[in-house]
Amino acid sequence: MKHRIVVLGAGYAGAFAAGNLARRLSPADTEITVVNAVPDFVERMRLHQLAVGQDLVFRKLADVFAGTGVRLRVARVAGVDPERRTVAVTGEDGELAYDTLLYALGSSVAHHGVSGVAEYAYDVTGRSSALRLRERLAGLGEGGTVLVVGEGLTGIETATEFAESRPDLSVALAARGELGAWLSPKARRHLRQAFDRLGVTVHEHTTIEAVEPTRAIAADGTSIPAEVAVWSAGFAVHPIAAAGGLEVAETGQIVVDRTMRSVSHPDVYAAGDCVYAIGDNGRPLPMSCASAGYTNMQATAAIIARLTGSKVPTIGLKYYGNHISLGRRDAIFQMVDGDVRSKPWYLGGRTAAWLKSGVLKAAGWSIDHPTFGMPKRRRRLATAPDRAGVRGAS
Repeated sequence: MKHRIVVLGAGYAGAFAAGNLARRLSPADTEITVVNAVPDFVERMRLHQLAVGQDLVFRKLADVFAGTGVRLRVARVAGVDPERRTVAVTGEDGELAYDTLLYALGSSVAHHGVSGVAEYAYDVTGRSSALRLRERLAGLGEGGTVLVVGEGLTGIETATEFAESRPDLSVALAARGELGAWLSPKARRHLRQAFDRLGVTVHEHTTIEAVEPTRAIAADGTSIPAEVAVWSAGFAVHPIAAAGGLEVAETGQIVVDRTMRSVSHPDVYAAGDCVYAIGDNGRPLPMSCASAGYTNMQATAAIIARLTGSKVPTIGLKYYGNHISLGRRDAIFQMVDGDVRSKPWYLGGRTAAWLKSGVLKAAGWSIDHPTFGMPKRRRRLATAPDRAGVRGAS
């Protein structure tokens, strides 16, 4: 009987982790199954491009994992039972048993209980929602009003991408505080110049308290035209982990130790937006693609080490900077210190845009080539085939 590893989710964290596990563990000892709701690898960081009408090529996960031995199950996760070590999924034979679970289901848009968001707003957190927004934007005529709510990276990239691709639209952004407040002064000035150049109107210190079919209402009663409201005011995780009995934080994220192992169930690891992990600066990691990279590398390294009887390595959980696209020809790369405070130095313009494009291409390439650098002899597990001792291994 092989050791059964089940990976939930095939986004940046899950897809990379599954390929890495397959590359480094012997198929004679392990059986790796990936569960994902759609058959494609979706580049979430580019969904604002898809929404505004740009054509993106989605890689088929079956092709990504071809030749790796990874089994792909296209289904939705309905629940987890960490006591029985099973996962409930949609479709026939709706239960999967595991010996080790890697939970990487990511996140979705957070409505924060704001009136009208669920009914009238759009988002770019998933392909289906981005395609729904794409259809709506395509139907907007000249002068149509678009309001992006949220001044984080997603909101900034969405507003600037829409304004550049659709100069016929009136694009605005609602920010609860100052636009780019976390950036260095020079980078903040670059950001404002980009917004001015693209004609994006900024409503600073504006909290949206309601979304209606053609407008949004701010906390002070101001009405902002919005034939299309794009909600990018934060992310939320699915309650599946909490419902299954895993220890979670107030955010619903799975609480883990430094190796991304659940503090309540040692057979379970977590990576990506769904993990509550403390970074090297002593603060929780933010939901981001960078966090997905760090946490999946740490989780897979820990799984491999424990199964093969090796010392668990420590992967750094430190940020070095933020990449912010401002359309296709402009961007900002802001360096940060160990406390994630902006350094004076930043890179902007076409060079930064080229760098951001390279990061996206590299991330996609690494997913698309899971066997790259595959060792001639993959590592065998250290325990007997039933792996009974692995569950409590330290």
